[in-house]
Amino acid sequence: MKKLMLLSVAGMFILTSCVSKKEYMALEEKQKETQDLLNSATVKLNSCLSDKAAAVARVETMKDQLEDLRKANQDLIDTKGNLTTLTQKGAENLEKSLESLKERDLKITRLQDALTKKDSVTLAIVSSLKKAVGISDPDIEVNVEKGVVFISIADKLLFKSGSYNVTDRAKEVLAKVAAVINSKPNFEAMVESHTDNVPYSKGVLVDNWDLSVKRATSVVRVLEELEVNPQQLIAAGRSYYVPLVENDTAENKAKNRRTRIVVLPKIDQFYEMVEEEMKNLSAGN
Repeated sequence: MKKLMLLSVAGMFILTSCVSKKEYMALEEKQKETQDLLNSATVKLNSCLSDKAAAVARVETMKDQLEDLRKANQDLIDTKGNLTTLTQKGAENLEKSLESLKERDLKITRLQDALTKKDSVTLAIVSSLKKAVGISDPDIEVNVEKGVVFISIADKLLFKSGSYNVTDRAKEVLAKVAAVINSKPNFEAMVESHTDNVPYSKGVLVDNWDLSVKRATSVVRVLEELEVNPQQLIAAGRSYYVPLVENDTAENKAKNRRTRIVVLPKIDQFYEMVEEEMKNLSAGN
């Protein structure tokens, strides 16, 4: 037993004596350098792995962005196609609108021409009436109101007070008016009688309505006697409901007692003239 122990101790001594302390220190230093390199490599590896993960994430993000760009590009292509279609339709609609406007402008021009012709005839009638009737008499007025020619004759010139019989002096004036109306067979003459607001009741006449209508028909009969075509004549009574001024003085009441002879184109013939212009327009197109 003692021999065995001695042999073991001797063996350990021999092994220890095989590696010098200097060499041991060198190996230990080498091991430390290797460990440092391993640690450095591990850090770099971890950094590379982290960079790789970040790069992979960026690649995925770029893939998503690329897909979005492709989709947006396709949408733009589709939109461009739609816009091209809309532009073509818009151009067609615009062209149709321009044609419609041109046609409308032409119709308006035609209508304005018809109105101008009517206004020219109206002006001619005014001139004829003023020359025939004369404007020196303050009880007779020839004028144009809203495109319509009218002759206003004071009540005292046409009728005696409270009467609906036309005076001889008025017949002279009406003869001149009749000559002008006869020269315009396409026009109508409306005799429009007005009274003041003084209540009237005499004989078979009940009120101012009756008096105004009766005076209008009396003038119409005189014009018919002067060979005016009765188809051109209209009798109208307005009573006292359309005064020129307030019926508050004798002078104002005298102004309101009046008879107007309105010379105007026959409405149906005027529209026929306009329709004829429209037909000419359609034929021209």
